Parts: sequence; structure tokens; C-alpha cells
Amino acid sequence: MTLVERAIEKLRRNSEQATKQPTRPVGSLVAEAPAHNDLSGPPKTTPERRIVVDREALREAGYLPETAVDRRFADHYRQIKRPLISQALASPAPVPGSPRLIMMASALPGDGKTFTSINLALSMARERDVSVVLVDADTPKPHVSRIFGVEKEAGLLDALGEPNADIESFVLPTDVGGLSIVPAGKTHDGATELLASARMAAVVTRLIARDPRRIVLFDSPPLLVSSESKALSSIAGQVVLVVRSGATPQQAVLDALEQLSDRPVSLVLNQGRVSLTGGYYGYGSYGNYGEPRDGEKE
Repeated sequence: MTLVERAIEKLRRNSEQATKQPTRPVGSLVAEAPAHNDLSGPPKTTPERRIVVDREALREAGYLPETAVDRRFADHYRQIKRPLISQALASPAPVPGSPRLIMMASALPGDGKTFTSINLALSMARERDVSVVLVDADTPKPHVSRIFGVEKEAGLLDALGEPNADIESFVLPTDVGGLSIVPAGKTHDGATELLASARMAAVVTRLIARDPRRIVLFDSPPLLVSSESKALSSIAGQVVLVVRSGATPQQAVLDALEQLSDRPVSLVLNQGRVSLTGGYYGYGSYGNYGEPRDGEKE
């Protein structure tokens, strides 16, 4: 069994537990004294909040590999992130459809999309010239928010529902340098309409306008079982389709690609024993989908 297979299998076993919770919290939100680094204005007095990530708890919950394979695992994600970052920084304009807006997608639940989103965000955050905002846009099942302990915090849906809200006030920095998280926010019956609205376009534009080196990853709902994901694909400049080798039906992959026919789509193959580079992940770019593809799974 490959290291990725072991990590995904551990994650799946944990997800089958009745509580669906890590044995201990993975993240905790703390308030700290503000840094007085802005000499142009009055000192800040409001405590700044940030998420403190317990790496060992994240590992125990199955979202990081065993320490013995950390280096090889990191190399796999370097292969995945490099073309995404290159495309993102080649077109820094802060507009909807910018390649700095990356949608993490899957055809069906259980393909390892959130696992991939978290590890890709952590890998990108290691870059010296990039900052990453991981947005929990899986509003029906906000796994990222739950994993990092911010499921009760205001987030994306609150920003969309309040016309005067500044999305930056919902961005929670972490103690992982270069990584911030936007929770999903309060459940809303009209989530699909909010995600498809002009307000959403304004919010994502604001997110990337703040910093020309900022990349935004959206952890989205599975394409074939939700309407929210289609709305998200309309504002993303890049889409990463995570599929599970040997598990996701071929037709499901093709149907997911058909939904993304007007988007540049890249493929991450989880649990594949053979990859384009001889490693554990397969990575390929589809460009604008137009041909039948093999039905690999994440």
C-alpha cells in the first residue's frame, strides 16, 4: 500500500467513526494582543484572532501522513502545486475568473478532496512569495471549518449575506506562516443563490485585490451531488478535480468534467500506483475539456 493510500485509508476509517471528530481538537481559535507594526495610525487595541493548528492532532485525524514519510509526501505536493502557482502568478489581475482563484472539486463524496485541499494549502503556504487563503465553500458539509475548530464562526455565507461586510474581517490567520482560513459561516437556505450572486464576484475580487501574491483555494462540495459547486466554478480561474483511483466510477468523472466544460481543469489522482512521474500522485491538465477521459478516481 502506498503512502497516499495509507493516509487516505486512515482518513476514511476516521470518517466512519460515529462522532466524526478527531480524538483531540485540530485547531483552536485564540485572541492575542495586536502587533503594533503600523506606525501611520493609532495603536491597535482590539485583540487579533488566529487559529493555532495542532499538527499532531491533524496527523492523528488522518489529514497529514506519518512523520516517516513527510519528505516524500511533501515532494508529491510540490509537483501538484507548481503549475497551479505558475498560472496563478502569471495573471495577477484581481477579477472573477482569475487563476489565483482555485476551486478544489470532486465528482462524489469520499474522493479525498478536503484532504487534498488542506495539504495543498499547507504546501503552498511554504512558498516564500505566496500567501494562501483556504475558503470553506463546502457549505452543505463544511469539513474544513469543523476540522480547524471554527465551524461556529462567521464566514463566507455571512459575508455574502451582508452587503456592507468586508470579507477580510472573516479571514482568520493561522500559526502556519502564509496560511489563513475563511470558515463556511452560518447555514443559509439560499446558499446556492448567494454563491452565484454578483456579491460573490465582489467578495472574491476583494480577497485577491488585497495582495497580488495571494492565492485563494475553495474547498467545494462534490460536483454531482450539489448545486453550489456549479455556482463556484463560474468564478474560479482554475479547477482541480480530485479523483480516487479504483473507486470513483468512470462515468462520474466524465459527468464532472462535462459540468466543467468551460473551465481549465487539472486532475489529481489519489491512490494511483502509477503516475506521470513515477510517484504516488498522477497530475495532468485537461485545459478546456472536450475529449472523453479515462475514469480514474481520487
